[in-house]
Amino acid sequence: VARADGPPKRIVSFNLCADQLLLALADPAQIAGLSPYAVNPVLSVMTEKAAAFPRLDWDAESVVNLAPDLVLGGPSHRPIHAMLSAMGIRVVDVELIRNLADARRQAIELGKLVGHPERGEALARQLEQAEARLASVALKPPLTAEVIQREGYREGPASLASGMLSIAGLRAPDRASGAGGFMSASQGGFTSLEQLLTSGPDVLVLQDPPSEARDQGALFITHPALLARYGTNRRIDFPERYTLCGGPPLVQGLDYLAQAIKPLK
Repeated sequence: VARADGPPKRIVSFNLCADQLLLALADPAQIAGLSPYAVNPVLSVMTEKAAAFPRLDWDAESVVNLAPDLVLGGPSHRPIHAMLSAMGIRVVDVELIRNLADARRQAIELGKLVGHPERGEALARQLEQAEARLASVALKPPLTAEVIQREGYREGPASLASGMLSIAGLRAPDRASGAGGFMSASQGGFTSLEQLLTSGPDVLVLQDPPSEARDQGALFITHPALLARYGTNRRIDFPERYTLCGGPPLVQGLDYLAQAIKPLK
């Protein structure tokens, strides 16, 4: 929660998810700097708003130079967090979220943290409404689906992407592993082209698929046999920026899926 002496006046984000939440919840005058990822359209849905703010380098010095009274980071930045904390700078981690309930709770907590609890509550309602819109058009009966990335990496069923698909009526196959692949419940794993062609799911969900085979990773996704088996009525191209963070990306991603599943019916 925010400190008793009032909301932070100079907030720096060192994290892709914090960037987007901060842009949605804070006043522009409160934002002192954002991460280098903030203007990358492959990763963020808030690039236009982010372009107005300074971007950090990946070091503690670039943060200190902005004289923040609050730094939002992530679990992967522990050494920098320790340095900033030693300098007396307040650091708060923005955790990765795995489901809609976590996303709603995170929006409310971040709204309070930046001094705008009403905005956090409003964002939580937007998430709830987007989930309801998707659930109202979900596939019935459900179809099986898997999220496949470059080189055949397969998302685990506990991922945010898989959770979003389940709302849309796209469930993970009953098997958790099989010939040619291994899957961890939370971390995913790899599958083979042969497995997808012989015993793949009803629907293939491709994250940011390449348009042509310029390398081995792209060759897997663009293989003619795979595209022949999974035509436009059995495939969803799902931008990864919708599945990385809670907040605005998740709202947009849920609405994107509501449209993307229409050809599958």
